[in-house]
Amino acid sequence: MSTMEEKQVSQNFPISDAELSSDGAPSSTDIHLRPSGEHDEDDVAAHLGVTNAQALEQAHTKIAELHESLLRARAETENVRRRTQDDLAKAHKFAIESFAEHLVPVVDSLEAALSDIAGDLMKVREGVKLTLRQLTSALEKGRVIQINPIGEKFDPHRHQAISIVQTEQAPNTIVSVLQKGYVIADRVLRPALVTVAAPESTAGH
Repeated sequence: MSTMEEKQVSQNFPISDAELSSDGAPSSTDIHLRPSGEHDEDDVAAHLGVTNAQALEQAHTKIAELHESLLRARAETENVRRRTQDDLAKAHKFAIESFAEHLVPVVDSLEAALSDIAGDLMKVREGVKLTLRQLTSALEKGRVIQINPIGEKFDPHRHQAISIVQTEQAPNTIVSVLQKGYVIADRVLRPALVTVAAPESTAGH
């Protein structure tokens, strides 16, 4: 290669001092030329790697936040459940205490009747009536209502017929009550035992 051609090459592809051998000629590693586009591709790849790493880190952070929110929600749900159970237990407890408080005077009246040795039957009878009124009042305050359905229409949900009798009373009405019934908050505790007027189909026979 002529001197002029060498100068042309050196101008087009400058060689640093580190790439020259001791005698000024290019080293044995040769001259590695890389197109400028390869640098751009490396930069893009490096940028994409950083972007993916950031996205992954953000995803992990979001998952951790959601997990923490889930744990808080579970803890709050458990607290609500426990408070509800405590409230129900207290409601039952206080309801029983209130009912028992109404029954205490009844016990007092019964004990007073037993301690009376005067033998006055009229006084004892009055005491029993008073005690019955106290007991009925206590039951009503506990929402226990008596069923005494004389003259009412027979209701199989609230009444239990013991017998059917021929009577001038309207058919299927209650003639007499053998044992009173009781309901609590519209729920039958015990049906009333009754006799019922014969229905029309059998009343004429």
